[in-house]
Amino acid sequence: MANTDFNDLKWFGIVAEERNFTRAAARIGVAQSTLSHAIKRLEENIGIRLLTRTTRNVALTPAGTQLLSTVSPRLKEIEGEIDALMAFRDKPSGSIRLTLSDHALETVVWPKLKPILMAYPDINIEFSIDNGFRNIVEDGFDAGVRLGESVEKDMIAVRIGPDWRMIAVASPAYLTEHGVPEHPQDLLTHNCVNMRQERLGGLYPWEFEKDGNEINVRVDGQITFNNSYAMMDAALSSIGIAFVPNSLADHHIAAGTLQLVLDDWSPFFDGYFLYYPTRRQNLPVFRVIVDALRHRGR
Repeated sequence: MANTDFNDLKWFGIVAEERNFTRAAARIGVAQSTLSHAIKRLEENIGIRLLTRTTRNVALTPAGTQLLSTVSPRLKEIEGEIDALMAFRDKPSGSIRLTLSDHALETVVWPKLKPILMAYPDINIEFSIDNGFRNIVEDGFDAGVRLGESVEKDMIAVRIGPDWRMIAVASPAYLTEHGVPEHPQDLLTHNCVNMRQERLGGLYPWEFEKDGNEINVRVDGQITFNNSYAMMDAALSSIGIAFVPNSLADHHIAAGTLQLVLDDWSPFFDGYFLYYPTRRQNLPVFRVIVDALRHRGR
């Protein structure tokens, strides 16, 4: 064990998280053969098999599970201390991993962080696009982006965008042929474009509210996506009614290519927040990211 390389332990932890050598190698930025050799070297140094390999994925052996639970917290502490040393450098530098939805990336995060990457060439950012909820601590992320109502209470939360709402839209041609829904329950007779949220276990129920009356409608239709932009294209193509963030549809509504329905049933709610554990906030690179994303409007 005296000859064990720090990177071998770190890479073992990443393979254990990903349960797949290909994904782990891509995340680290090394060839899969290099990663496989490092894990084999670690197992030989310890003298115990840590992983069981199959054609599709890998699983931890009991010894691997014990090693991961023992070294993972210590590795995170070491990485945190190394990151803290960056404070002594002239310019903020380091790597940040963010988990967020495609909509949050396109509408809020990417426009604000693009100039930061130009101004700070030593800052590296990894964006993990996921429309479900991730445990940022367990999954190795520095921060995540969620709607304000979804942020855990034990996290620091910083507003990074304005309030917005989900709206039901369809093309004028579709509504002319199939009629305009006057109540959320009317959607049950329409061809609706569904959204699947895999991490939440199924299709997203469309959420409406009016005068304190909340209604969730589980719609039906020909197609299901896990991407709001694809849903928009389906609505523009007159396939059916889509339920999308208003920021994606507002300019189409203004142009007349889409029509808003159930307007009075679609209230605004808290927009996007950056959330992260307390230990991250003192890193210079992280302060640059937070300051760039912070919402300064209404």
